Amino acid sequence: MIGFQTLFYKEILRFWKVAMQTITAPIMTAMLYLLIFGHVLDSHVQVYAGVRYTSFLIPGLVMMSVLQNSFANASSSLMQSKITGNLVFILLPPLSYWEIFSAYVLASIVRGLTVGLGVFVITAWFADLTFVAPVWIIVFSVMGAAILGTMGLIAGIWAEKFDQLASFQNFLIMPATFLSGVFYSIHSLPPVWQAVSSFNPFFYMIDGFRYGFFGQSDVQPLHSLAVVVGFFIVLASIALSMLKRGYKLRS
Repeated sequence: MIGFQTLFYKEILRFWKVAMQTITAPIMTAMLYLLIFGHVLDSHVQVYAGVRYTSFLIPGLVMMSVLQNSFANASSSLMQSKITGNLVFILLPPLSYWEIFSAYVLASIVRGLTVGLGVFVITAWFADLTFVAPVWIIVFSVMGAAILGTMGLIAGIWAEKFDQLASFQNFLIMPATFLSGVFYSIHSLPPVWQAVSSFNPFFYMIDGFRYGFFGQSDVQPLHSLAVVVGFFIVLASIALSMLKRGYKLRS
């Protein structure tokens, strides 16, 4: 376990050393979203009965921050290792592919949850939030961070330059995140777009997470959990297979 612990510590230290960029900046971005959307729509939109729009928005912003930063941690770390050439120092030691996978994903979870907690602490002052089912909050935040950390690992392995990594993030991660119900309920959409949203796994992560605060959601939390767990298993299998074969890692 020494190899796993060392790699995990290295990944934690990597983002913590530049906390202003990796932690503070995403918190400020979420704060801007809250100030803009909350100020404009709070008195005009009510998604759940008895819940202000600002209160509805905060869990979505927290989870969006968790997801985006979990992905960024693993993907940027692997990409930097490829570009600088120090990836060899991870491949040469007798680390199993399970240890590499676990270290990168767990570090991504830590960063995602750290940013998410920071966003919550800053934004919670703007609305009254309840905690109807805190267990669901923990489960979906951890699973969401694990899924996006795994996706970041896959993207980092696949990409050979920063342009490809940016394409992965701009054309897949960002649209899936913004179209997952962060700013709205899918029931406010036309039927065709509701059907499209049902195929977006990010929607289930955010909807299940929001259920933990209000006890209200667009779909049943057990349904969301089943989709999230199934999606993680598929992604983890892909990532482990890529690591085991040394796909684009060993020439």
